[in-house]
Amino acid sequence: MKAIAYKDNLPIDNENSLQDIEIEIPKVSGRDILVEVKGISVNPVDFKIRKGVKPSEGEWKIIGWDATGVVKEVGPEVSLFKVGDEVWYAGDLKRSGSNAEYQLVDERIVGYKPKSLSFGAAAAMPLTSLTAWELLFDRMQVEKNNPEKSILVIGAAGGVGSILVQLVKKLTKLKIIGTASRDETTAWLKELGADHVINHRHKLSEEFTKYNLPEAEYVISLNATEQHIDEIVKVVKPQGKFGFIDDPKVLNVMPFKGKAVSTHIELMFTRSLFQTPDMIEQHNILNEVSKLIDQGMIKTTVGQHFGKINSKNIRKAHQLLETGKAKGKIVLEDF
Repeated sequence: MKAIAYKDNLPIDNENSLQDIEIEIPKVSGRDILVEVKGISVNPVDFKIRKGVKPSEGEWKIIGWDATGVVKEVGPEVSLFKVGDEVWYAGDLKRSGSNAEYQLVDERIVGYKPKSLSFGAAAAMPLTSLTAWELLFDRMQVEKNNPEKSILVIGAAGGVGSILVQLVKKLTKLKIIGTASRDETTAWLKELGADHVINHRHKLSEEFTKYNLPEAEYVISLNATEQHIDEIVKVVKPQGKFGFIDDPKVLNVMPFKGKAVSTHIELMFTRSLFQTPDMIEQHNILNEVSKLIDQGMIKTTVGQHFGKINSKNIRKAHQLLETGKAKGKIVLEDF
């Protein structure tokens, strides 16, 4: 089968940073399903792994953690899917990724693909949907039915933010304050349902004062958390909740003590990494998001379609993501 992989941690402008290769199709066992991959999207985790994780000596590493496809084989313990089912998933950090024609994935972290979306459009959604849903409802346990409360989403126009804003809009009564810094991303957030959009290149507290916004009960930081932490302390409400998903080298949460703000970290891969007893919740979340999409309540967050799944196009996607200027998600489709 075709796959895109690397052997060395190289800059993305080096042609060998990601290469087209041929390998054997993997064999199913246990609760695994074998998926013929039809669509993928590219996430920041892809380039972080490509830059920082070296494969075992002499071996190729296949990355990619967002896929749609068709079930081709099922393991002997599989009960949730059958051959021919169209599926979507984000996968498992410990296993071979979705930048390949075929992939093995545990059925408990797989859902049914939305019927109303193409394989490419649907591929934009699994990782970000799981991250957003888990952060909102599993980690921070946001209150759904209180229109008096608000949520601030920093970096809201990216992949996770684009679905998180929609989930808040459709499943809660919270007022949504999103941050963006360009006209294009500001318009995007308003289209997705943000009630207010402020500029994160300015001090958040000054933006709150400028637009007469009350302190936010919930604050979510999706990128550059280290840069914003002092301002977050100022705009979060006493006894509020703060959540983040990025990787600050150091994060001092002690300034939150005066306001008794609880802090929550989300990693979408935790359930599969540790085989937690509630791992099947990702199957349930993906199915719920799939229904919301097919009901017209949530729309795909595709920003750009980069064409066929090959090393050249995936390198292009990594290059754009590394600039931090991507709007929505980058998807690729077919080999």
